[in-house]
Amino acid sequence: MAMKPYPPEFKADAVALYLSDPGRTYASVARDLGVNAETLRLWVREAQSAGAAADKASPVSKPATGSQGSEVGLDQENKQLRARIRELELERDILRRAAKYFAGETNW
Repeated sequence: MAMKPYPPEFKADAVALYLSDPGRTYASVARDLGVNAETLRLWVREAQSAGAAADKASPVSKPATGSQGSEVGLDQENKQLRARIRELELERDILRRAAKYFAGETNW
């Protein structure tokens, strides 16, 4: 039996959906998306290892030395992190709505 090819966007969305809710299991997310639980587990592992490799490749910038320089650096970093949090929350909400929509379409 041939493996079904999934687009990279679908894989990334599936991984993000699984990681967005720590209470969910591979099986429940996979069932909602219509994929095998082991396939989803493999995608999550690959994404986590790719994320760890990316973290090692791009070291975090250190704030400037001195009290005023470090405050400016921390404020800038906090602003960037808050923007990233808003972006991730939006992506999570979109994925949750998509999962609910597709779960409602299936009549197995």
